[in-house]
Amino acid sequence: MIVKITIDGQAINAREGDTIVDVAAQNGVYIPTLCYTKGKPCLGTCRTCSVNVDGRVMAACTIPVREGMEIDVNGAEITDMRKALVELLFSEGNHNCPSCEKSGRCELQATGYEVDMMVSRFPYRFTPRVVDHASKTIWLERDRCIFCQRCVEFVRDKETDQKIFSIKGRGTQASIEIDVDLANKMSANQVCEASDLCPVGCIIDKTQGFDVPIGKRKFEVKTIRERALEGTHR
Repeated sequence: MIVKITIDGQAINAREGDTIVDVAAQNGVYIPTLCYTKGKPCLGTCRTCSVNVDGRVMAACTIPVREGMEIDVNGAEITDMRKALVELLFSEGNHNCPSCEKSGRCELQATGYEVDMMVSRFPYRFTPRVVDHASKTIWLERDRCIFCQRCVEFVRDKETDQKIFSIKGRGTQASIEIDVDLANKMSANQVCEASDLCPVGCIIDKTQGFDVPIGKRKFEVKTIRERALEGTHR
């Protein structure tokens, strides 16, 4: 069923049930995302895709379009709110982009450029987090985790369907954890997929590291905005 909605005052015909973030991209409107992965269940954990829907702030990756919906994506207030959310993610972790293996391929870094972030308006917490290198193939750099939960929901043991990653604790005590026994059973392809799925440099494939020449950095070849509007997102 086709419904009529408006995005930033533009009248749009959309398929009922499609999410706002997908409909926007199909019509050339970029909405930043960090936890959303096209083709997988929506998580709604990062809130970077927040938009104003009929006067209420909502996560665009979780809300299906409906008849008459009025959506504000690029208004000054909602744009600044998304920027503040990105700044919070930078201030809550220890993100030293120049020395990170994921630099140029990091979705948080690329999104920071897109929202015109220069420096966080919030004080940096520099929270000490212990790295985990117990797995044979995965280095877990907890400093960079933004708790998007992609790995928790989408990376599972092929035989038992058990979750390989989990989040332990709550609030400032939360940390990403890895089941070492299950992780050691992962194939090389699955380790690579888990590393690519992580939007930041938290899950690192021990067999790679700084393997991509700086001249071929992913988001310098094609920006995260361009990829999102193409429907690839990552």
